[in-house]
Amino acid sequence: MNSTPLLREVTMPVLDLARLDSASQAAATAFVAAGTAANTVRSYRSALTYWAAWLQGRYGEAFGPGPLPPAVAVQFVLDHLARPTDDGGWDHTLPTALDAVLVGAGIKGHPGPLAYSTVSHRLAVLASWHRAHGWESPTDAAVVKTLLRQARKAQARRGVAVRQKTAVTVEPLQALLATCTDGLRGVRDRALLLFAWSGGGRRRSEVVGLQVSDVRRLDADTWVYALGATKTDTGGVRREKPLRGEAAHALASWLAAAPATTGPLFRRLHRGGTVGTTALTADHIARLVQRRAKLAGLEGDWAAHSLRSGFVTESGRQGVPLGDVMAMTEHRGVGTVMGYFQAGNLLTSRATDLLEGWRLETDMELFVNREA
Repeated sequence: MNSTPLLREVTMPVLDLARLDSASQAAATAFVAAGTAANTVRSYRSALTYWAAWLQGRYGEAFGPGPLPPAVAVQFVLDHLARPTDDGGWDHTLPTALDAVLVGAGIKGHPGPLAYSTVSHRLAVLASWHRAHGWESPTDAAVVKTLLRQARKAQARRGVAVRQKTAVTVEPLQALLATCTDGLRGVRDRALLLFAWSGGGRRRSEVVGLQVSDVRRLDADTWVYALGATKTDTGGVRREKPLRGEAAHALASWLAAAPATTGPLFRRLHRGGTVGTTALTADHIARLVQRRAKLAGLEGDWAAHSLRSGFVTESGRQGVPLGDVMAMTEHRGVGTVMGYFQAGNLLTSRATDLLEGWRLETDMELFVNREA
């Protein structure tokens, strides 16, 4: 087909139909990064950094030039997942010297095996890396999938449970709030804790991303806030959620103590009790929850996610319909939210105390017989 006269006058490099050039590949990568939550980007970078260091130390190979074979993924699992031994102990194949180097470089948090969830996440990142380059992922191999499945069963049979953050239900929430008596910081932290919990178990990225313009007061006991793009809803359509009662009052107190018409809703505090203009970070939220839990003398593994899981658990405990809970949390899959919801729901279930009716009936019989 002949080109038009206009196109014949344009001089430009001819692209390959089968693949992107380096500039277009970089542009696509930037697009993906811009559309991905900041926490996800950080976790992916951390995982890829670990893959590069482990691959260099284990195989003497650089990470990135080409796809990895399934044998490498199998070795990664064997190196990092603890497996039961015949003598009742646990073992893994990561050389001690390499383990020490990774820990010393700050790439690995502690010596020894990793949690199953950490290994699974790093394999998922490896798979995403391969697919982004148009390569077949080694994690798709049947040998890798079978090994992971059996490894999880083996750990479960030896009593190794998947670790979850402790849920902040009503009682620990009240204990956290009771520590918020330290001036302006306490006013802010109280408002933030109640907002994140009562507002639907908000993710920490959602809390720190809120602006003052995203909240508005309806009446003395009710505010509404607008969510934009979140981890599970990237369409950008703003959805309004209610904030009522104690949480609404706490938010009003914070905005009265630190008035602002623009900027982040929850801001950093500086020495001398001055309010900054920059938003708290996601890490600040995690440390805030842990600090308040320590002040309250609460035992458990507390984190920002404790507020989200606690909201769902308490909702199940109080018999709130699952649909209403998911409308607030914006969980996409029932399976994700169901574990927390059932944990709370079962606390008040008749199925957990079937002997109660039998005891009552037996006590009545004894009473009647005694009277007779």
